[in-house]
Amino acid sequence: MRAVIDRLPGSKIREVANAGLGRADVLPFWFGESDEPTPAFIRDAAVRSLNSGETFYSHNLGLPELREALSAYIGSLHPPVGAQRIAVTSSGVNALMLAMQALAGPGDEVVAVVPVWPNLTAQPAILGASVKRVSLTVRGGAWRLDMAALLDAVTPNTSVLLVNAPNNPTGWTLSRAEQQAILAHCRRTGTWIVADEVYERVYFKPGAACAPSFLDIAAADDRLVVAHSFSKSFLMTGWRLGWLVMPDDLVPAVGKLIEFNTSCAPVFVQRAGLAALAGAADFVPGLVQRLQRCRDTLLPQLAALPGVQVATPEGGMYAFFRVDGQDDSLAFAKRLVIEAGLGLAPGAAFGDEAEGWLRWCFASNEPERLVRGVERLRRFLGL
Repeated sequence: MRAVIDRLPGSKIREVANAGLGRADVLPFWFGESDEPTPAFIRDAAVRSLNSGETFYSHNLGLPELREALSAYIGSLHPPVGAQRIAVTSSGVNALMLAMQALAGPGDEVVAVVPVWPNLTAQPAILGASVKRVSLTVRGGAWRLDMAALLDAVTPNTSVLLVNAPNNPTGWTLSRAEQQAILAHCRRTGTWIVADEVYERVYFKPGAACAPSFLDIAAADDRLVVAHSFSKSFLMTGWRLGWLVMPDDLVPAVGKLIEFNTSCAPVFVQRAGLAALAGAADFVPGLVQRLQRCRDTLLPQLAALPGVQVATPEGGMYAFFRVDGQDDSLAFAKRLVIEAGLGLAPGAAFGDEAEGWLRWCFASNEPERLVRGVERLRRFLGL
């Protein structure tokens, strides 16, 4: 086995979840998914596909009709993107891995804005690239990016800049001005931007259909790859369906990589994706409203607890908070599961920069479960 694989840490989120396996009394908020099932209109499309015998391979880059539908969906939110620039992938994490395989390898440097979902920084490490981390910090009650530090870190030696916004776990979101500064700088250094914008629709600014995207400001030939997923905005975590947007000249390489990784996404899953896109205008805004209600239920209650520090997320589905005196997040999260029946993700899972913090996924169809969870935390802390 390669030494780099042996050195990869195991999932600390799974480690906490394993501590609560088999316990029906645990309130689980550790994973990044809603407790709502995928809507019936999406499931039914997959069933129809299977019943019609669509169990064969499709094009490496995805069904032509799905790529066209994605083009139309993107165009409803951003400047037009041609279907020829889109690749359908077997999940958002697969999309990100394909992008990394195309752009980074042994000896290359990748700069990542952290804390971040650990898969994103593990991928370039698996491929032999080095990862330079630039940390968000909490200032004035919000997570913020030190733009000067980021631009200093990205040099002509940087192959890829990896940015996830809205961010998992903090909910931090790039402003348009920050995106413009990053894009201009990466044009000067020749650095590729890999933007994980999976949470773009889960954005809570009044009147905004989505968070700011690099697609709004980039030219078609810019060194930009945007990764997306059906998981969050369409409640399709278990389906494993995503997509990439990229310059035309990168598409053939990604098509080859898809062939060597998965060959293609399953057709019945792509049919479900088509149904999701067809119903997006009716379904997604309601989902975001429900998630905002959940956020606005949980955050004030957490903030009211003595010794708790929490910043209100602009996007995503997570409350990221810390409790005074609890600096070992993994040990704290395990105690909460065992002693309080409350399942949260330890901040350490997202990097050393997040040690001492906890992530609470508030995507629940029953906001009262969040209230019960806060009460369990309150009792555990003796408040």
